[in-house]
Amino acid sequence: MPSRSSALLLVLAVALAGLGAAGCSTADAKRDAEVEPSGLGKEVTVPISASITTLVQPGAEPRSVLHPAYDTDQTQQVTLRTDHHIEQQLNDQAVRDFSPPAVTIPLTAQVSRDGVDLTLGTATSPDPALAQQLQSADGSHAAFAISDAGAITALRLAPKPATPDAARAALEQAFYQAVYQSIAFPVEPVGEGAIWKVRQRVSSGFPLDQVTTATLTRRDGNLLTIQLEVTQKPISTVWNLPNSAGSLDIVDYLMYGSGTITVDLGLPLPVSGSVTVGGRQVYRDPRTSVSLAQNISTQVQWGN
Repeated sequence: MPSRSSALLLVLAVALAGLGAAGCSTADAKRDAEVEPSGLGKEVTVPISASITTLVQPGAEPRSVLHPAYDTDQTQQVTLRTDHHIEQQLNDQAVRDFSPPAVTIPLTAQVSRDGVDLTLGTATSPDPALAQQLQSADGSHAAFAISDAGAITALRLAPKPATPDAARAALEQAFYQAVYQSIAFPVEPVGEGAIWKVRQRVSSGFPLDQVTTATLTRRDGNLLTIQLEVTQKPISTVWNLPNSAGSLDIVDYLMYGSGTITVDLGLPLPVSGSVTVGGRQVYRDPRTSVSLAQNISTQVQWGN
């Protein structure tokens, strides 16, 4: 197989991994591509694209505006777990598994004037090497800026200086996945059975149109149970690869997901729940007709 084909595979895997939409778990691939995660060695603040919320159905009476009301004197403890699977096949070669290890992160959230400050506990992973490195990140910090509608508008990550590169990359990716599977509320009053859509542009190396359909299935005071359905579609049919590495035709791309989360309007993070998004993607190099297919699945879980 020409060397260009191998380079194509590596560029694709690492470009996706750096944005948290997919992952290249092998150290060899990262070393060969000579790419580092964006936040290595320093604090990083990432702006999150604006979302547009549209009410589809207001639901039953009684109705009220779902306005988060955080108590700055209260802390929340919750655990975030992300599990990402990616398999890639170049032409008719054998399928290769580029799945990074799952990561579980205990979080303590504190609301401040600037948003939500997070202190990370000892993160764990089923991969022994990564689990060892994650111990150095105990006590690291992250933060969200949140709008009045509950939408996350910025993400700040500040791992402890001693945190190894692989652990930094795993934490960065976990938070990206969590941010883009969060939900904003409509400005109109709603009741049980309400349906609204949240449209947001996200990036997987190229811009995607993400639409999340939320259904308020139950409300008990401040406690909301929300069913989510997520679709992602590319805005363009061409992907211009980073570092002037050429372009790929997007032959097939459809990501779909669903899940349910429980949200307390008095707390900044979901109380519990799980959302899984997955699908199949096919890319082709127009100059060599080399094709690359991916099967991807990402699960974000909140709980104790």
